[in-house]
Formats: sequence, structure tokens, C-alpha cells
Amino acid sequence: MNNNARYFLGVDVGSSKTHALIADERGQCVGFGEAGCGNYQMVGYDGLREVLLKSTDGALKMSGVEKGQIAGAGFGVSGCDFPSDREPHLREIAALGLTCPLDVVNDGTLGLLAGATRGIGVNVTAGSSNNCRARNAQGVEGRIVGNGAMFGEYGGASEILARGLQMVNYAWIKRIPPTALTKIYVEAVGAKDELDLMEGLSNGNYHLFHYLVLQIAQAAREGDAAALEIFYWAGAELGMLAVAAARQIGMENDALEIVQSGSVFKAGELITAAMKATVLKHCPKAKLIRLDAPPATGAVLLGMEQAQTDGYAVRDALLQSAKDLVGEQREKNHYG
Repeated sequence: MNNNARYFLGVDVGSSKTHALIADERGQCVGFGEAGCGNYQMVGYDGLREVLLKSTDGALKMSGVEKGQIAGAGFGVSGCDFPSDREPHLREIAALGLTCPLDVVNDGTLGLLAGATRGIGVNVTAGSSNNCRARNAQGVEGRIVGNGAMFGEYGGASEILARGLQMVNYAWIKRIPPTALTKIYVEAVGAKDELDLMEGLSNGNYHLFHYLVLQIAQAAREGDAAALEIFYWAGAELGMLAVAAARQIGMENDALEIVQSGSVFKAGELITAAMKATVLKHCPKAKLIRLDAPPATGAVLLGMEQAQTDGYAVRDALLQSAKDLVGEQREKNHYG
């Protein structure tokens, strides 16, 4: 390990998992650590501090890098949604004992930093729920609330799952024809029939989980009309989130990059076709890009930015190195 080298820390704190990466000035990832949910709305600030410490310690241990060698750090945190959230999150980050310049942003920003050529454009995240963040060359930022259905923002797994339940109900009350989704939902909770399903969910005796989205996608691929309608709806909704953010930063008529990040996009054309059609209707010069690297790379780039280092000069190497390292660790954990 070169004691004179400069390293950069990036931490992606999510609602399901937390990833920390350490990379050098060449964009080579040398350390990786992981932990669970760190959204303070779900685990409290104590839980946030715990995952920050665990993931960062894991990355430091793997890399052999000392904290004093970290030249810049970036943090993207789920639940850090509003200006009033910034100071409480910085207080928890201070527990890491870093002495370098650092910044904290909403985790929705990380996909933009990692996926766009220079961190300029729009990122739409579709994971457990949805989010959208944007930035133009002048630093003007755009966003949505990022708290889902309450604010009419749709397209993530939670919203797809809820829409699927509505379709099951519509079929049960004969508002629409029968759908394959009925069997999927009934079997998922062990209900006897539709009435038992509705009663159990209404009374909190049954619970639905995001993995059902995979089965809804399979039903769509097999031609189920209700499932196909759900994914078309979700894609169009995600497209409008991108359009809205592009308008906020004044780039709707520019050749802007729109990044697609999050596990829901693994559904492929089921969801991306409708999103693309919606985007191009309003932003005809837009280019849609699928983020094919861990979002934590965006946090590393944010850390480089804090240290006045041009991370985009080594962005391609960073993305590939991060994919390789995280992939190796996942395979090791799976088989080891």
C-alpha cells in the first residue's frame, strides 16, 4: 500500500442495504464494505450510525487504507430528503472520524453522478419505491419529493405491488376480466381465496413483499393483460418523473442524459419501452442510459469532487473496477 497515495470513500446508504467503496486516484476500487438498511426513517439515527460504521470499517479493512489517507468522501443516504435533514446526517457521519472534506446528498443523486457522462442530466431510480434527481451544468438541481404514492409519484416496487393488488381486486369484483395475478397474490400470503386475501390484508394479518414484482413481471411476459398494463403504467410514470425534473433544470429541449437506476429496471423492455416513449414525447433529444455499476460509485465521485479531483477523468475505470470488486464479493459471500 502506497502511504502517499490519496484515496476516496463513497457510501451508498439505502433502505435495504448499504455499500461502501474506497478507490484510488486512478479509479481502482481497493475496498468494499456492506451493511443493512440505514434510512433513519426506518432504523433511527442510531441505526444509520451503525451501518455507516460497519460498511466503512469493512471497506477500510479490505483496502488496508488508513482514515488519514482518505482525501475526500461522499455519502448518498436514503431518507436524507430535505434541507432540514442535512445537519442530523452530518452529525452521524462525523462518528466515522474522517478529517477530509465530505458531502452528503440524497441517494437518488448517486445514480446521476455515476451514470451520466459528467454527472449532468437526470437520474430516475426505481427500487423499493422511486426517486428522481437532476442537475445541469450551472449546478441548478431538480427533484421530486421521493416519498411515493402519497405525492403521486409512482413506478417503484411498492407502487407496482399496490397496483397489482388493485388489479386482483378489480378482477374479483368483475371490473376487469380474470388475471393471473390473482393466483400469485393468493398463494403469496397463503390465503384461501380472494375474499380471504382482501380480509387478511385489510386487517393486517397478511403482508405483501417486493419479491412479488418478479412474478408480476413474469405474468406480463406470458401475456397477462393486467400485468402488462401495470408495467406500461409504471414505465410511463417514471418517464414523467424524468420529464418533470428535466423541465426544472431547463434541459427538456437539450440532448440530456437520463439515467435509469434501480432493480425494477431489470424488467427490461416491459418497463423501459413505455418510459422511453413518454420521455421522447416531451424531451425529443434525450438519451436513456441504464446504470450498470453500483450506485456507490457515484458517492466516490462525489468524494473526489470534494477533494477538487476530477473523478470523471477516471470514471470508466472506476465503474468497471467497482463492478468487478462488488461482483467478486457477492460471489464469495454466496458460495463461501
